[in-house]
Amino acid sequence: MRSIFLSLVTAAGLMAVTTGSGSQAADASAAKDTSKLGITLSNSYAGNTWRQQMVKVFQAAADEAIGKHIIAKSKVVNADASAPQQSSQIENMILEGWNAIVIDAASPSAINGSIEDACKQGITVVVFDSLATAPCAYQVAYDYVEAGRLPARFIADQLHGKGNVLVVRGLPGTQVDEDEYKGQMEIFGKFPDIKIVGTVNGNWTESIANKEVSGILPSLPKIDAVVGQGGDSVGTYQAFKAAGRPIPVITIGTRQEELALWKDLDQSTPGGYATVASSSVPGVSSIAFWVAQQILAGRQMPHVINVSLLEISKPDLDTWLKVTPVGAVATPVYSRDWTAKLIDSVVDHTPAPASPGPQDAK
Repeated sequence: MRSIFLSLVTAAGLMAVTTGSGSQAADASAAKDTSKLGITLSNSYAGNTWRQQMVKVFQAAADEAIGKHIIAKSKVVNADASAPQQSSQIENMILEGWNAIVIDAASPSAINGSIEDACKQGITVVVFDSLATAPCAYQVAYDYVEAGRLPARFIADQLHGKGNVLVVRGLPGTQVDEDEYKGQMEIFGKFPDIKIVGTVNGNWTESIANKEVSGILPSLPKIDAVVGQGGDSVGTYQAFKAAGRPIPVITIGTRQEELALWKDLDQSTPGGYATVASSSVPGVSSIAFWVAQQILAGRQMPHVINVSLLEISKPDLDTWLKVTPVGAVATPVYSRDWTAKLIDSVVDHTPAPASPGPQDAK
């Protein structure tokens, strides 16, 4: 799996990292030598394919940077979805003397004390994906409220504003889950004839979603649609199929098995199968890595850098399937040069650079 994944990363353009390239602004402002410094990743959870691939993207970016003598060392530490454990690991990273800590957080607030401790020691902290709210940390952020709104809008449109909806939430306690759920409820709240008849936590994981949906289905009326957060749609589909229930509209994420399910359902359903595929991407860890490196190199950095979600429409489905290995997640992978351009766009209030697409991952 790792060799397949790294070939995808290479094809997607990660190998384009160089010590002499990048925007003029990046070259001018990020001139400090970082070749003797270290960047580490504190990851709160590694129990699904998205997080596992996110870690591999970070490792690949770090390995490339080490090979190019951009940094000296890196490592990854995973917590078991435990904020106390992650806090303890961050405190250990402080004692180990890391120059930058990149964090996918277990909680918006529970690890803030450890983050503040790191900042007080002069350590650069970059949070991404599931954010923490410590003021001293830089953020590489998705708008997860909008990520929740997007599939909810689709469901409301498909149901013409009327029907029964099952909600499959993500990992409890994370900012990602809270924000996506907020966005979903904001949209559904505008449609009094859309009824939320059940809610479970699928933890963005196929097996957990299958178990939780299977457990609640016997108590539910006819389900017209299921809105999830990605990583849960295959398990949800399997639960409905095993129960002998009609397959509703199920929103999906961008894992290969989810995209493959969409294609299968589209081919086997008279008139095709309408759904929407959207998600944050594992490749965001490469942006967070390069943001940390650019800060260490002296780059003036905005406190918040926003990243666009990946949305896959039916015309692009086959193309993304061709470049996304089994067991992986569809994702762009971002080079240092691309990240510098993204930073420039935030500083200059100009449009963000076009995200690498499937054509770049062939």
